[in-house]
Amino acid sequence: MLMIARILGASDDPDLHARLHAHEHADTREWVTLSRADLARRRMRVASDRGTEIAIALPRDTPLFDGAVLHLDAARAIVVRMEAEEWLRLRPRDTDAALRIGYHAGNLHWRARFEGDDLLVALERPRATYLDRLAAFLADGDIRLIGTGGDDETKTPARAGGRA
Repeated sequence: MLMIARILGASDDPDLHARLHAHEHADTREWVTLSRADLARRRMRVASDRGTEIAIALPRDTPLFDGAVLHLDAARAIVVRMEAEEWLRLRPRDTDAALRIGYHAGNLHWRARFEGDDLLVALERPRATYLDRLAAFLADGDIRLIGTGGDDETKTPARAGGRA
C-alpha cells in the first residue's frame, strides 16, 4: 500500500507539469477520483483507477483539491480528480419567483450558482430531498426543472487539473 503524507503540488504547477505530461504519454498516470465531500477529508484509504491501494494521512492544514499530485516518481504519477457533480437546474417563472426561490435555497444552505436566468443547486443529498423541499414552488408553477436530453439534472465535470 502506498502511504501519502503530503501533497507534492498541483497538476498545473510549472515545476510538475512536464513530468506529469511525460507520464500521460507513457500511460503511467493514475487518477484517484474523489467526491467533493471526500476532498474535505484528511485520512482515508482509496484505490486509483489502476488499482493502486493508497492510504492518505495528511496534516489538518493540508486540503485535498482537484489536481493535487499525490505521488510522482519515475514509474508513475498519481493525481486527484474530483468526480463530476450533479446539479438541479431551476428556472423561475419571473423575478418574484426568482427572489423567493433564491431566499428559500439560501435558508436551506444549499450550495448554488447562477447560469443566466437559472439557479443551479448542487445535489449533495438524494435528489428526492430537494424535490420535496421544492414541491410547493413546482406545484404553483413558480419554477420549472430544466435539463438536457429529458434529464432534470445537469452534470458538471470537474476541472482537469488545478485547484477546485
